Amino acid sequence: MPIAALYDLPAPAKLNLFLHVVGRRDDGYHLLQSVFTLIDWADTLHLERRTDGRLHRHDLGPALPEDDLCLRAARRLQAASGCRLGVDIHIDKQVPWGAGLGGGSSDAATVLLGLNRLWSLHWPRERLLALALELGADVPFFVGGHTAWVEGIGERLTPITLPVPPSRQHYAVVKPAAALPTAQIFSSPLLTRDTNAATVVGFLADASAAQAAERTGYPGRNDLQAAAEALCPEVATVARWLEARFGNSRMTGSGSAVFARAGTGDQPVATMPEGGLPEGWVGRMCRGLDQHPLVGWPG
Repeated sequence: MPIAALYDLPAPAKLNLFLHVVGRRDDGYHLLQSVFTLIDWADTLHLERRTDGRLHRHDLGPALPEDDLCLRAARRLQAASGCRLGVDIHIDKQVPWGAGLGGGSSDAATVLLGLNRLWSLHWPRERLLALALELGADVPFFVGGHTAWVEGIGERLTPITLPVPPSRQHYAVVKPAAALPTAQIFSSPLLTRDTNAATVVGFLADASAAQAAERTGYPGRNDLQAAAEALCPEVATVARWLEARFGNSRMTGSGSAVFARAGTGDQPVATMPEGGLPEGWVGRMCRGLDQHPLVGWPG
């Protein structure tokens, strides 16, 4: 029997544990190095099969742009597969946008994984990954589903094992009211574009040493943070706020969200203030995910 619907599909956010800009291609794209890891702050999607070929999105929370990555992912998969089925995509948006948390890319990946099953396409993951890259540099990471060393413009992924399993790690993640325009950050004169290239072995060794010495932050930095703070001083305010509470902070992606490592084990070393965050800020205490909840898909 064909599947009629898939409900409660998670689309988790990600953090950049560091982000270096190591060069620039002739076409203007920046060359990056980073480590992406998943956290349990997630959107939830429900997919209902249509037989008329139409693709519709229904917002259960904040209104999204008319033609977002979810619909683009569905349209691209439909065209590439020649499938004549359609879908109603219901999305409960919880991950803030303009934050560097990859929420839109994660939604697109969950749509690809879900429709591959809902439409009985049975594409292998490698074929979905190729399609994901056409949608955006972050989308393949969410389709891959594991903590990864990321290079190039974001398309070269190498799964890695962190010294502390992600599920043992707590993160305090806070986004100020403002969102950040990625294009302005990458064009900023404050952006460092020649950071020396790191290696997986070197990063993991430094991370292990930091863990043994009980240092709170990860090795490296976010090369976009200085430009982001110049465009949006609130980023610096959030970073100082987290630093005062957890002893470390770092912007994720192109911002404006900032995170702090908040301890390992059953409980974080500190909690968010009981009185709530300053007006306009959104945040939560998150745990890492060892793998994407849909990592066993396709199928």
